[in-house]
Amino acid sequence: MKDQRPRSLKPATIHGFAQSGDINAFQRLLHNNPSLLNDRNPVMAQTPLHVSAGYNNIEIVKLLLDWRGPEKVEMEAMNMYGETPLHMAAKNGCDEAARLLLARGAAFEAKANNGMTPLHLAVWHSLRAEDCSTVNTLLEYKANCSAEDNEGMTPLNHLSHGPGNDKLRDLLVRHLEEQRKRRAIEACSKTKAKMDALEIELSNIVGLDALKLQLRKWAKGMLLDERRRSLGLKIGARRLPHMAFLGNPGTGKTMVARVLGKLLHMVGILPTNKVTEVQRTDLVGEFVGHTGPKTRRKIQEAEGGILFVDEAYRLIPMQKSDDKDYGLEALEEIMSVMTLEKWLSYLLDAIQAMIELETSEKQRREMNGGLVGPMLVNARENLDLRIDFECVDTESLLTITLEDLSAGLRLLTR
Repeated sequence: MKDQRPRSLKPATIHGFAQSGDINAFQRLLHNNPSLLNDRNPVMAQTPLHVSAGYNNIEIVKLLLDWRGPEKVEMEAMNMYGETPLHMAAKNGCDEAARLLLARGAAFEAKANNGMTPLHLAVWHSLRAEDCSTVNTLLEYKANCSAEDNEGMTPLNHLSHGPGNDKLRDLLVRHLEEQRKRRAIEACSKTKAKMDALEIELSNIVGLDALKLQLRKWAKGMLLDERRRSLGLKIGARRLPHMAFLGNPGTGKTMVARVLGKLLHMVGILPTNKVTEVQRTDLVGEFVGHTGPKTRRKIQEAEGGILFVDEAYRLIPMQKSDDKDYGLEALEEIMSVMTLEKWLSYLLDAIQAMIELETSEKQRREMNGGLVGPMLVNARENLDLRIDFECVDTESLLTITLEDLSAGLRLLTR
């Protein structure tokens, strides 16, 4: 005789009810065993909030978010792929669940193991389903359109240039521009505050007008770079300034070096305000092979701040040629870390034509190939002088013009 008894059903689990949306069974099971609130399922390691958000079962999502037990729901719990419940809602186009999570403070900048944010995943879903609602919801909560995944791709980069993506592309581009302008405005207020603070500090230094002018130029350039980056522009790092303080004893060289660390840190040129003061005895060893490591240790100690070599002229050997003096070795070690790094790309032909126009053959021969880098540094500073802090036009902030190059070359050949 055929067995008429019902076959055994799959065991009812908290995750099964979260998926099916059976709110009554879910609530009953959770009340009977509150420890299931953040229970992980096998393999995927997902919590009930992951599952309910991924299936848009908003009543269960609400119940979990409003749970009043001793344990609170883990809103940022990650599954085996590093995805949060908001990731699950976004990747499945569960707009209502996503909106609930965002309203409760879910992190829209959270990144999965592949570096993707919920906005990345919402864009992928929109491409398949031709529905931008979840993307729009995330953008309402200021999800970052410039966030990059592990491959350096933003949500916008994942769109193909074929037809059918125009609505989604326009939505992302519009919000991207709004976010860039908002960041630029925020950077503007911070920039003015930093420049005001710099002027207060400079007012405490008597004289030294040329130094103050140079500091203002550096400060403005660094702060404008902050503006450029806030607009999403990719620019190279500035060459850090190296200086020699010349003057008679008692003219304030050491005092200025100490103040300089604070000022350069204040405007973002240096990551710290540390000033490491050294003299010949701190750098020069007593035997062969001792000076290099000794000098390198001091350079590493000063990293991120200023290395101030007091009475640097004493490093130059002054004794007879047959005496052993390792001061020159210390100088060579210091010079090796002062080399100019590449920081800006340019068109070789255009630069060559400019150099030939503005310089003589004698000047070019005397510079011996060391002309282009300093010229571009000066040109970039001239660009900074031309524009003001209110500028939010990306092309104006980034474009070094022919006039900038000419000005940079003229400064160099004076």
